[in-house]
Amino acid sequence: MGASFAVIALALPTQALAQSAQTADTTATQASGEGEVADIVVTGFRQSLGAAINLKRESVGSVDAIVAEDIAKFPDQNLAESLQRIPGISIQRDGGEGRAITVRGLGAQFTRVRVNGLETVATSTDGASSNRDRSFDFNVFASELFSSLVVHKTAEASLDEGSLGAVVDLNTGNPLGGKYGLTLVGSATAAYNDLSKNWGPRFAGIASWKSADGRFGVALSAAYSKQNNVELGNNSVRWAQARFDSVDSTNCWTQPNSGGTYIASAACNAAALSFHPRIPRYGEVGHDRERLGLTASVQFAPSDSTKISVDGLYSRFKETREEKWGEVLLRSNERSINIVNPVYDSNNNMISATLNDAWVRTEHYLRKSRTEFYQLGATWDQDVSDTFRFTLLGGFSKSDADIPVETTMVFDDRDAQGYGYDYSNRNQPKLTFGTSVTDPANFQLAEIRDRPSNTTNRFKTAQLRTEWDLTEGFTVKAGGMWRKFDFDAVAYQRDTAVCGNGGRDLVLGTITCSPTSLFGPTAVYGFQATPALSELFTLGRAGQPAGTTTQWLIPNLDAATDFTKLYDRPLTLDVGNNRSVTEEVTGGYLQFDAKGDFLGLDYALNAGIRYARTGQTSTGINGTTEVTIKRSYEDWLPAVNLALFPMRDVVIRAAVADVVTRPSLGSLTPGGSADGFQYRVSFGNPQLDPYRATSYDLAVEWYFAPQSIFSVALFKKDVQSFPVSTSISNATFTETGLPASVLVSSSPAALNPAQQSLPIWTIATTINGTGASLKGAEIALQMPFSFLPGIFKNFGMIANATFIDSDADYNVQGPAVVPGGGLVSGIRTNTLFGVSKRAYNGTLYYEDAKFSARVSASYRSAYADQNSATGNVFEGYNSTVNVDAAVRYKLTDWVELSLEGINLTDEYRDRYTDLDANRNYEYNHFGRTFQIGARFKM
Repeated sequence: MGASFAVIALALPTQALAQSAQTADTTATQASGEGEVADIVVTGFRQSLGAAINLKRESVGSVDAIVAEDIAKFPDQNLAESLQRIPGISIQRDGGEGRAITVRGLGAQFTRVRVNGLETVATSTDGASSNRDRSFDFNVFASELFSSLVVHKTAEASLDEGSLGAVVDLNTGNPLGGKYGLTLVGSATAAYNDLSKNWGPRFAGIASWKSADGRFGVALSAAYSKQNNVELGNNSVRWAQARFDSVDSTNCWTQPNSGGTYIASAACNAAALSFHPRIPRYGEVGHDRERLGLTASVQFAPSDSTKISVDGLYSRFKETREEKWGEVLLRSNERSINIVNPVYDSNNNMISATLNDAWVRTEHYLRKSRTEFYQLGATWDQDVSDTFRFTLLGGFSKSDADIPVETTMVFDDRDAQGYGYDYSNRNQPKLTFGTSVTDPANFQLAEIRDRPSNTTNRFKTAQLRTEWDLTEGFTVKAGGMWRKFDFDAVAYQRDTAVCGNGGRDLVLGTITCSPTSLFGPTAVYGFQATPALSELFTLGRAGQPAGTTTQWLIPNLDAATDFTKLYDRPLTLDVGNNRSVTEEVTGGYLQFDAKGDFLGLDYALNAGIRYARTGQTSTGINGTTEVTIKRSYEDWLPAVNLALFPMRDVVIRAAVADVVTRPSLGSLTPGGSADGFQYRVSFGNPQLDPYRATSYDLAVEWYFAPQSIFSVALFKKDVQSFPVSTSISNATFTETGLPASVLVSSSPAALNPAQQSLPIWTIATTINGTGASLKGAEIALQMPFSFLPGIFKNFGMIANATFIDSDADYNVQGPAVVPGGGLVSGIRTNTLFGVSKRAYNGTLYYEDAKFSARVSASYRSAYADQNSATGNVFEGYNSTVNVDAAVRYKLTDWVELSLEGINLTDEYRDRYTDLDANRNYEYNHFGRTFQIGARFKM
């Protein structure tokens, strides 16, 4: 990462640590070695590691932190990638960079994030899907905007509730904690990606001023970056079972292509019960991203007992995502496809075959998205007396994720011959088109889609915190809070399939495709493709083997949208994605902090209870009717943290707490949504209980040398309330009571109404489950090699490992056991979604007065992240290793040059479907990114 706050003086402010004001003051006091609070001045990477250790050492609960240069000198593209350096934290990458975090095995929805002490949610539309849930998208923000990241892994009564995993504090500038006078720091970086062959700029700067009397301070910062990268690879869009028209010239039906009765045979049954790729394809995904971030902080301390702070943050994240695919649409079209020379593996996969009468399809997709986030907060810290003080905190935030354009144009050739696929190499299949895919005469423009949407999250917060020192070493903390969260999602569609006689007027009217025009190989089902409506795509380095088709025609979006007048079509509701949730939380806490010695053993503890009453209003559309459900529930959350100091350099920590995370927003919708592609109907459940758990922690930390620590932490979470999905197989769509209008008009179920009365549908909802468990261990070592002679004393290392075991029972749907039969439902025990059983992070660094270098590696083992579909049991990601490095050289006290590399091994994202068979879902790579830059200060 090219830009940083570098040698700006930084203190960890009381408001930045929210409920941990004393922790920040104690850390600063220790850093100064004096009895009064002093500034933490971070002037190098090693010093920043020491400041983070001091914060951890002086905390009663389990806390990890990264402070200014620690963030700035890692080659990180955003905050998620900075946070993965902390023990117990893994990240999920999207579009080649970090997006969401997992803390001690619990996914992003279980982590609460606060910016300058205020809880908030930032959502982006990066990656393949929009975030319409509670998880926080860290890729919205540049790392340069923040002075410290603090992760609270154990709960306290005085700490905001809502997390089973962790509370993450993101803190911007603190001008009164800096140097007197004016400080200016700026940086400029150019980034080059070796896959896209594109350069992108990155700029950052900060201006901070502190008055001579230390009473007034102002800080402003800005960060801007622009990247235009690509990902290349293949995608199967899951695997499925289905009955084909014929297998090796053995007819499977009494009449070809459609209708008739299935004829059982060894060949036809083997093909029907095996799994084949639903949409095997290669393609390119372009990511054109632009980030702009601004922060401002004003602090005024009219006296030693009063400090008033006002903090503002604005971030804008824009992405244009463009996809170009060449594929075969087996999904829902197997009935008309003839299979030749199928080959099966030991996992019952049809790993290779030749297809005749296949639906060859090429797609061109474009999505323009923009997320704007802003927050304004104010804090009043007041010492009323030597023993009593309070903090009044309030503010608001808004995250507005907008997708004005999400357009897909589709070319089809529905009677293609000689298409071949071969997944003998799971990750790099050979996909070969037999019929020409570069001749527009073979294609018709068959589907047009546009799906604009918006997701908006709003927070309003007010808190009062008080502290009363009853006696030396004993403090009473009490406070009250009010918080309101509003979530609104709206979505529309202009989808349609073009069929009938291909006349242009059909696009602008209501279209119904008959089964004949849908399935007949020789039917006219769209507009004849022409050179004017087409463009030629050439596949780059996607990992494809020799013989794979690498050129095909795709629709030209500008020409096709103009020709079809797509954007003139009226918008219709995407029913399942029009919903809202409002939560109003009121409550308070009482906590007792104590420190002293007991029988000669020094200790520090906090113990208390937190109360929260949640009023919930959920709104959704059930069929054509808007439905609103109101409810409320209460939580009493006791928490105890104890730190023992048996020796000067050893700390033993223990904690136990009741914790809660509110249900997934998508599960609370009082309505139904239908997927006419996978024949699945989902209903929400606004009466879901929150996730409730009891958390246990035990840790030993040995601070064996300056800036050094070796620690082992054990943790366990017993989840008593765990919402799980449940489903009914072999249902008909008409049994749901939903109107056909809720189906996407271009889906097979909408185009062929007869499928709505077939028992091929799954009806799913979410219910309150019986519980789950999670346990694990963290091991961390951080040390400079100061004890070595000569140049070797400038080296140092950071290493940590996390091991997790968890169990939860899920309702799943396994493979059909009868050709054409329904999926088999059952219970499957697995790890909690998002849990990697192992994660390792390591950094080796060197730093002297002029030169610094470091290399970092992060490993995350495989994990399942959700239930799958079409008979696959779970889906997720296989293991990854990411390697980054950075080199810096200080030309003068004012100028520093840098060279950084990100993803140096060009790691592929390996996504699977089905836990047991590990079928290929996606195998894409993003290339290496190199950044060269300079930093200036004055």
